[in-house]
Amino acid sequence: MADTQQVDDSKGAGREAAKEAAKAERKAARLAKEIGAFAQAHGGAEAQVAYIGHEGTRIVLVGEDGGWGDLVAPTYAVARSAVEKAGITVHEEFAGEFAAKVRTGPYEWKRMAGIQIGGPSNG
Repeated sequence: MADTQQVDDSKGAGREAAKEAAKAERKAARLAKEIGAFAQAHGGAEAQVAYIGHEGTRIVLVGEDGGWGDLVAPTYAVARSAVEKAGITVHEEFAGEFAAKVRTGPYEWKRMAGIQIGGPSNG
């Protein structure tokens, strides 16, 4: 009968988890830097974080000047960490006074109208 030896893989799993956590932390730091740059360019910013499925989590940014943009994080936890690191206000919903701050231009109105009345697709 052959001797068998059980291998303790918990150390390897722990190292892998630590690597993943470090990777997530770096991603959150990069996103926070981008959020900070957006906020600086737009006189401040606020955000809303929304899970978008397997693709990740969207961070919608709205500047004090009405400018807007978005970023996508790989996970909800990374997105939340990024906005916390950036030090901006986070809203639970994209509604009310927060949504009213968004200023759209002719391009957005043309795209939205085109979709509604059978114009060019948004793709």
